[in-house]
Amino acid sequence: MKDKPLVALVGRPNVGKSTLFNRIVGRRLAVVHDRAGTTRDRLHADAEWNGLPFTIVDTGGIEVLPETVVAGRRPGPERVLAQDSAPFIPLIREQAEQAIRDADAVIFLTDATSGVTAGDSEVADILRRARCPVFLAVNKADNDRLRQAALEFYSLGLAATVYPISALHGTGVADLLDAVVDSLPPAAEVEEAAPGSRLAIVGRPNVGKSSLLNRLLGEERAIVSPLPGTTRDAIDTRLEWTADDGAKIPITLIDTAGIRRRGRIARGVEQYSVLRALRAIRRADVALLVIDGVEGVTAQDAHVAGLILDEWASVVVLVNKWDAVENKDSHTMTEYTRWVRDALRFLDYVPVLFISALTGQRVNKVIPLALSVQESRYQRVATGPLNRLIRDALDRHAPPSKRGKRLKIYYVSQPGVDPPTFVFHVNDPDLVHFSYERYLENRLRETYGFVGTPLRLLFRRRRRKG
Repeated sequence: MKDKPLVALVGRPNVGKSTLFNRIVGRRLAVVHDRAGTTRDRLHADAEWNGLPFTIVDTGGIEVLPETVVAGRRPGPERVLAQDSAPFIPLIREQAEQAIRDADAVIFLTDATSGVTAGDSEVADILRRARCPVFLAVNKADNDRLRQAALEFYSLGLAATVYPISALHGTGVADLLDAVVDSLPPAAEVEEAAPGSRLAIVGRPNVGKSSLLNRLLGEERAIVSPLPGTTRDAIDTRLEWTADDGAKIPITLIDTAGIRRRGRIARGVEQYSVLRALRAIRRADVALLVIDGVEGVTAQDAHVAGLILDEWASVVVLVNKWDAVENKDSHTMTEYTRWVRDALRFLDYVPVLFISALTGQRVNKVIPLALSVQESRYQRVATGPLNRLIRDALDRHAPPSKRGKRLKIYYVSQPGVDPPTFVFHVNDPDLVHFSYERYLENRLRETYGFVGTPLRLLFRRRRRKG
């Protein structure tokens, strides 16, 4: 799948990054997602400006220690951190630098009402090493006096142009976005095509992602540590897989940083790791979602699953550390699989494999299963058999009526794959209830499988002739 350019919003806390994020996206994104099964913070969204699509990422505020002082700079309204939070500062700074390296452009947001603060200078120091374009926007410049005050930010020596804006009212945002998109590469050029299959190993910290990578490779090619968050960069490792028929299949394994828990201190760090995982998922043909079998399914696992669902990615769930799960019997796997699918809101199409990266148990089945899922992602159904299947589904279970009207499906086609996409030509798309859409999807899966891959069902009103 093609990757869109990434634009990161960076700055200290409370300068209005989320407000600008919503302004650019064009809507206020709620915490509760509109697709069933995932409730989480929305940290990224697709946007478009001047015909160029891109992904905007709302990062956490880069915080500094209270005693950090830059000569001549006001201390500003930075949140004072508890003493025991000090060890997180280098980690947050490191993650910020990684996010900047991943981005194709950075919007550095500051606050006109506060003037240049020590925190702004800290962020500017990080951004000086950025290899991508940096755009300095001064938010809350809501009147002539504040727009004039925004000129003070030239003293940071970071950008040739300062953009006074009001994220709340939209003033100046168009000029800022004009400059940003002019600097971005076209979406089709962001990622170079890679042969074979790309498998992204994703999950929360300390579930054994790097250990799984090493076991798949048969050698120590990645750092393995019991400490959460050891992997910082998305690491690409290539190998050649020999299939049962002797065919040589090139595989790229992408090991990613763990997506951290939400929290007051870890929030910013988590958002940066989300950016890395998001790009890895978009680059991959199949996401390998790793879960700790001992700890079980957590809210953070559901958060990672939500990122995968957002991208319409194919997925295999790997329950790792199965050797350490106690009191197993002949029913444990069945019960655990049911728990995983219920907790992550995955349906029966998602394969669940129980492995141990430590002992190698069933690890030899990971790549064959992922390749099988990838095949499903590119599966096509001929128009004739497809329409016969849907007619049979309609005969077995007619659509419910709505306000005295009943849904009519005239014909169906599959115009695309990656993921498999089906277009239903109907009398009125508003008559499609989500439960009936699920029924049609289940009929497609019962007949054609589509193991581990999502199906995109689109309902369009049939145009009248003449």
